Amino acid sequence: MDSCVCAALAVRDFGAAAVHVSYGQRTEERERRAFLAICDHLGIHDRLVVRNDALRAIGGSALTDPEIAVPESPAIEHGAIEHGMIGHDIPVTYVPFRNAHFLSVAVSWAEVLGAEKVYIGAVEQDSSGYPDCRPAYYRAFNEVVRTGTKDGRIEIVTPLIGLRKWEIVCLGLELGAPFDLTWSCYSREDRACGVCDSCVLRLRAFHDAAATDPLRYCETAERV
Repeated sequence: MDSCVCAALAVRDFGAAAVHVSYGQRTEERERRAFLAICDHLGIHDRLVVRNDALRAIGGSALTDPEIAVPESPAIEHGAIEHGMIGHDIPVTYVPFRNAHFLSVAVSWAEVLGAEKVYIGAVEQDSSGYPDCRPAYYRAFNEVVRTGTKDGRIEIVTPLIGLRKWEIVCLGLELGAPFDLTWSCYSREDRACGVCDSCVLRLRAFHDAAATDPLRYCETAERV
């Protein structure tokens, strides 16, 4: 959802090329289909689809290791997203240093294309507590890009990082972002589970934005 809104912003302001990285996550195929459909909708013709086998081989995350279950969000039981129950501790769905892998691919391609900005839909406020979604992370990564690229002009841009999820929904609706084509669930590819952190954050965001989420959820989503 966040990446879709971020892409819509980039298309509006500059035009865009888009990168998708499959890394052996549980919903790999469904996410790839969502990427292609969103690109079609937004008119993004330059696309790079790559595979990163390292993150699956490394493991250590419920998204990449079939032996680690994707947990239900603690907010399901306590209803306490607004009180920090999500994001209090780094959850097992964190993929170690994942965004660095994504950004490395995007920055390398940006050098080839002659692009000067790399947009990423990272969000700090209503995230699951991932350390690679913090502003300090992107400030540091931008310094790496400045010192490690040919011309040093490429900038990583995080336009959503300070927004709440409901604000991202409102912005996406304003931009005409195709939320019906997005996929947020950590564990399923047929219907969204409605109980993982990502689903719960998404459902609560649409509720707080007084908007209807177009995704189909399992019956358990009614508990959110």
